[in-house]
Amino acid sequence: MQAAKGKDCSSPCPIHGLLELLARPWTLHILWALGTDGPSRFGALRRRVGGISSRVLAERLRGLEQKGFVYRHYQATIPPAVTYGLTKRVHDVQRVLKGLNQLATQWQEEDAPVAAPAPATRSRKLPKSVPAA
Repeated sequence: MQAAKGKDCSSPCPIHGLLELLARPWTLHILWALGTDGPSRFGALRRRVGGISSRVLAERLRGLEQKGFVYRHYQATIPPAVTYGLTKRVHDVQRVLKGLNQLATQWQEEDAPVAAPAPATRSRKLPKSVPAA
């Protein structure tokens, strides 16, 4: 891949590390959930990101925390309360995700089948009821 100004992007290209992190399965979904719902506890986040296992969610959160995208707030209560949220560093990524969401919404509206008008129903005359004898 060639970067701007003809530089080779195979080694320490700035975008390489970012793309490697964001392209991992579930990562963008986790960032989207934290960005739209705000700081969340692990269980709530797992429910919001439907289909993800606890192990994978924990892995992704650890990786995002190491890169400075997510913070982890631990409270020594019984049971322990751990809350995850986005750092200021990820707000630029959130702007990109919001743009992608607008595009996805636009495409969904464009691709939605146009509802055909309901067929006209013919009114039938019902037979008069026979009076009880």
